[in-house]
Amino acid sequence: MTKLVMAAIVLNLLLLRASAFAADWPQILGPERNGRAQGEKLAPAWPEAGPTLKWRYKLGAGYAGPTVVGKQVVVFHRVADVERIEAVNVADGKSLWKSDSPAEYRGGINEDLGPRCVPLIHAGHVYTFGAAGELRCVSLLGGQQKWSRAVYAEYEGDEGYFGAGSTPLVVDDKLLVNVGGKKGSGIVAFALDTGKTVWKATDEKASYSSPTSAVIGGQEHAIFVTRMSTISVDPANGDVRFRFPFGKTGPTVNAATPLVFDNRLFVSASYGVGAQLADVSSGKPEKIWASDNAMSSQYTTCVFDQGYLYGVDGREDIGGAVLRCLEAKSGRAVWSVEGFGVAHVILADGKLLLLKTTGELVLAEASPKAFKKLASARVSDSTTRALPALANGQFYFRDNSRGSGELRCYAVGGER
Repeated sequence: MTKLVMAAIVLNLLLLRASAFAADWPQILGPERNGRAQGEKLAPAWPEAGPTLKWRYKLGAGYAGPTVVGKQVVVFHRVADVERIEAVNVADGKSLWKSDSPAEYRGGINEDLGPRCVPLIHAGHVYTFGAAGELRCVSLLGGQQKWSRAVYAEYEGDEGYFGAGSTPLVVDDKLLVNVGGKKGSGIVAFALDTGKTVWKATDEKASYSSPTSAVIGGQEHAIFVTRMSTISVDPANGDVRFRFPFGKTGPTVNAATPLVFDNRLFVSASYGVGAQLADVSSGKPEKIWASDNAMSSQYTTCVFDQGYLYGVDGREDIGGAVLRCLEAKSGRAVWSVEGFGVAHVILADGKLLLLKTTGELVLAEASPKAFKKLASARVSDSTTRALPALANGQFYFRDNSRGSGELRCYAVGGER
């Protein structure tokens, strides 16, 4: 009987832990880096005035979106001459701790001085990649610094147009970074606990796309969209599993995160690069389709659901961006909303949460039949270009205006 009771207690603890994790948003694009918020329930509609604003908190510069674990929202922003990792309370938006380091980035073609990369929370630590290429690890409980590396300085990384913008990836006990350095340091793996270099691989230049990981054919792949390629490496040692061209020379940017679903790999970019879907079930890519008229995303990432991709085709700076639903296997558009504008997409509870860069939040059905808007509200009068987060029925985002902005929290959850 005692063994049965103990087994039940252990099972309940595991279930509680699993449910708590499901409600977190610990990294860019959520738990699985694909924009899906599993287990979340959304309200089917909002009041005329929009969802309830729970709190707001003043921030400095940068486009790094928030992450959420437990009772803490972690933000990464620049205040004067420091880059600040900061945690605020999910309940009231009050600051819990701050950890500063000198800000070395002096700017490119955008007046905002960064940082750009979303903080990554893993196993009680926060990992950040600053605009000038500084990699840091601090404790999630209190913000005490554990280690730091001046990665761009060490490996001669290029700040490019906007500074470092590719959020690192955790696989097993390593932190994988699209450094874009010289002498075989295009992609570098660092030990999570010490920050020491584990391996270096490729001569790939850095992009603004954040990598993802997937198990394909029983093998672990770390998949990067670099400046000119899509590449998979073995996260254990950096060996290249496959690579194919993806990118163009000139003033172009690769920024959307690659998506893996149903043994398929989807990559997307604007600037004449276009989108591609490849079959990777064999461990090697076989092109299914490629098009620059389907889902060419400037910097936002699509979501995939039940055979369809939902996202934005087009650019914020030139022409009009189109919200589109695409049949993934063929690349055929099943519906489009012209002039919708660039928006970040989160999939939850059979619905789409779309945060436009203009400060409008839209709730819609995730259906290939037609675009059906359920609600919309203006949640900011400033630019909302940073990636948002969704956790425990609360929607978090930051806006930007003249080198500063706010972190805001809105209640969007429904009954569980």
